[in-house]
Amino acid sequence: MSRLFGTDGVRGIANIDLTPELAFRLGEAAGHFLGDKGRGRVVVGKDTRRSGDMLEAALVAGICSGGADAFVAGVIPTPAIAYLTRAMEADGGVVISASHNPAEYNGIKFFSREGFKLPDELEDEIEDFTNTERDWERPRGSEVGRAREITDAVSRYVNHAMDTIQGDLTGMTVAVDCGHGASSVSTPTALRELGASVITLNCDWNGMDINDGCGSTELGPLVEVVKSHEVDFGIAHDGDADRVIAIDEAGDEVDGDFIMAICASMMKDRGELANDTVVSTVMCNLGFEIAMREQGITLIKTKVGDRYVLEQMQSSGAVLGGEQSGHIIFMEHNTTGDGLLTALQLAQALHLSGKPLSELREVMRRYPQVLINVPVSDKGRLGASAAVSEAIHEAERELGDEGRVLVRASGTEPLVRVMVEAAEESVAGVVADRLAQVVRAEVG
Repeated sequence: MSRLFGTDGVRGIANIDLTPELAFRLGEAAGHFLGDKGRGRVVVGKDTRRSGDMLEAALVAGICSGGADAFVAGVIPTPAIAYLTRAMEADGGVVISASHNPAEYNGIKFFSREGFKLPDELEDEIEDFTNTERDWERPRGSEVGRAREITDAVSRYVNHAMDTIQGDLTGMTVAVDCGHGASSVSTPTALRELGASVITLNCDWNGMDINDGCGSTELGPLVEVVKSHEVDFGIAHDGDADRVIAIDEAGDEVDGDFIMAICASMMKDRGELANDTVVSTVMCNLGFEIAMREQGITLIKTKVGDRYVLEQMQSSGAVLGGEQSGHIIFMEHNTTGDGLLTALQLAQALHLSGKPLSELREVMRRYPQVLINVPVSDKGRLGASAAVSEAIHEAERELGDEGRVLVRASGTEPLVRVMVEAAEESVAGVVADRLAQVVRAEVG
């Protein structure tokens, strides 16, 4: 049987894979395991998917059945639940969301009382609890939990995010695409409260339009608005708003690598970048790596996944880390990727510098990147192939300091990903094709 928990909680098609029965059992487990001595307190939020109401009802019932009180925040970004869990000194938090996936999907993700993802060991206990018929005595009478609404959840989160920057954003104009998702209220509100003029798109929802041709997964609508209006920059969130991608005033994409490079430079200049260190993954662009080296900033690279970025940040003491996807963690302000907080940090960098985003992004140069996904029959054979190893070494010798090679097995699919970066896209393409042919011959 495959593990119930993936890298980002429990996910699946709502009412088929992720059923109300499973949501109830997960809620019951949360009430049972996350609570301390006495009654536990669990904060619950959701994105805008139609299935969110159904799963929220089942999850909250389970939490109360498990003996904990459920504090229901309603539609709210994932990072807001991480923040509220800490701010309210709750025992845990739960988010009902499938992030950037289509509307028919949904997910359930847990946070510890410290606002971090649960350790694997606790996830395993919860999974065992949900899959096993066990003889345990359910709470009764006054020991049964209650459900309570947090009426000011969004405003508390917005106020926290606004407090992370100096001054205001008066005079700025920002275009915002919330992808019909959880940030549809919070991000426009924060920007307006800080004095910015805001042009909104896809900030309403009907439950089935989340991430549909908009938001951070489809930047076209935002680019059109930026090009047709006088704006300082645009931002796009995914469905649960734990990430953000920016568009500069000329309509060009500014991804997570650029955003981290800009913010790292600002934080270093202000003495706010602990140990002058940034954490990213092996998939960050070579240009980001070179930019950090030129800035005198140490870059620590991890395996792909925000979980690994966070773990390395905790062990190294770094306060800034993230991924090219725009999932960026400012550890001084929140314990998970936070799209609103990141957007405000970027806006602050523009405001303080007085420079346009197109100029600020020049802190790094994006190296052309070619990625080829090679279907394979047994990706486990990749590490044992001498021919693949030799082909990689030869490609690295050929590219020297002007390129980078990464060949890795996908963690979720029967694929080997061949990624090559070089100063010229044509060179990257030739080298990637050659490596992909060797992988097909050896592992395909």
